[in-house]
Amino acid sequence: MDILLRDIDPVAIKKIDELAKEKGVSRQYFLKGQIETLAFFQEQTTREMHLTNLIDKNLLFMSKMHYAVEQNTKTLNNLYASIEKAVGEIEEL
Repeated sequence: MDILLRDIDPVAIKKIDELAKEKGVSRQYFLKGQIETLAFFQEQTTREMHLTNLIDKNLLFMSKMHYAVEQNTKTLNNLYASIEKAVGEIEEL
């Protein structure tokens, strides 16, 4: 599909040409890429925000799980110590 643009400021055209030349591409190829990027920018931004939110939720969940594992480890260590103490007391009998 083609797009025809009219009445573009000559200074803007010159800048576009410079940018295209820096990238080693034609004006048409450069503008095509810019227009396609612009067209999908909002979609990409929305997806990026969704992924950032998902990462934040995962980090929070991992933090909660870390705390739970620490608490379970303390409980198991206390239970193990109690069992060892009870076994020691039984062995003394």
